[in-house]
Amino acid sequence: MFGRSSRSTPEVVEPDAAPAREGGKGRPTPKRREAERGRRRTAAAPRDRKEAYRRTRDQQREQRARMMHGLKAGDEKLLPARDRGPVRRFARDLVDSRRSVAEFFLPLALIILILNFTNNAQVQFVGSALWILLVVLIVVDSVLLSRKVKKGLRRMHPDEGAKGVIPYALMRSMQIRRFRLPPPRMKARRRR
Repeated sequence: MFGRSSRSTPEVVEPDAAPAREGGKGRPTPKRREAERGRRRTAAAPRDRKEAYRRTRDQQREQRARMMHGLKAGDEKLLPARDRGPVRRFARDLVDSRRSVAEFFLPLALIILILNFTNNAQVQFVGSALWILLVVLIVVDSVLLSRKVKKGLRRMHPDEGAKGVIPYALMRSMQIRRFRLPPPRMKARRRR
């Protein structure tokens, strides 16, 4: 009485009507068994523990490859949870729009380490002084960056949750620019 009849009724299309979208109205709703059949996969159960382990490992490898592809492409849908959202994108863009002292930490630390392994006391003193100067500059630059991020978040995203954004921005500023993932969307400007 109230159910759908097994006969399909002809579809009435008005001349002024917009074309039906894919997956939207304009086509009959599939029957439950057809929808379930489409969702089911014919995956046989693994024969032994080794095969189950191999399948799990393959699935994890595919998932990591998709995530890495998303990171390299910067596609918002494929990014891991720690990189998603407008607040994180704002923090990334702010960090990437400027040069920071911390991104040169690894190359400078290598030079300082080489200076400290020499037998000359004066060169070792210069290496130690450079080390202290580098740490002070990184701390000052990090404080300035965190203040800039907080100010920008209050202005651009006042209603969004900003939990963990400052450490995220500081960690990104410490990475060498070429190896940052997702890759920078903008070039760094020179400071004036």
